[in-house]
Amino acid sequence: MLTATAVQAGEVKVDWQQPEKFTDIRPANDSRKVYRERVLQKFDGFFQQLATSLPEGYQWQVTVTDIDLAGEVDYFAGGAGNALRVVKDLYSPAIKFNYVLRDKHGEEVASGEEKLRDMGFMQSLRSNHSNEEFHYEKQMLDSWFNKELLPQLEQYSAKLPKVSQ
Repeated sequence: MLTATAVQAGEVKVDWQQPEKFTDIRPANDSRKVYRERVLQKFDGFFQQLATSLPEGYQWQVTVTDIDLAGEVDYFAGGAGNALRVVKDLYSPAIKFNYVLRDKHGEEVASGEEKLRDMGFMQSLRSNHSNEEFHYEKQMLDSWFNKELLPQLEQYSAKLPKVSQ
């Protein structure tokens, strides 16, 4: 028997602006459409996971305008016509997106246009999820969320009037 547990968290809605024109979500050996859908689904999951850290009732609207995955597809590296995604320092991950975070009353908490690129992605400590697909991109988003968005949320919460019980 499966039981659902209520998670007290914010919600996120992710929109994808012309993903077929993104810088690099090229597959090595999948069809472009199938791979693009897998990438978008995986990134949706990353944003959903981040939203679990938001207070209940908060709404986070994200519009992704570009993705450049770590690595580069090399059509000759695999031999026998098998392309591979080769990951080197030179091919750092990047993502561009706009966002608006609103509290449970609809008031804007934070907003912005982000252009993230992790030039040192190969030097950062590997997490226990380092074999997870798109882990460099996930690490970049996690870092931004923890260093940029959560502090804005804390500042906003500190300004709110305290209500005694």
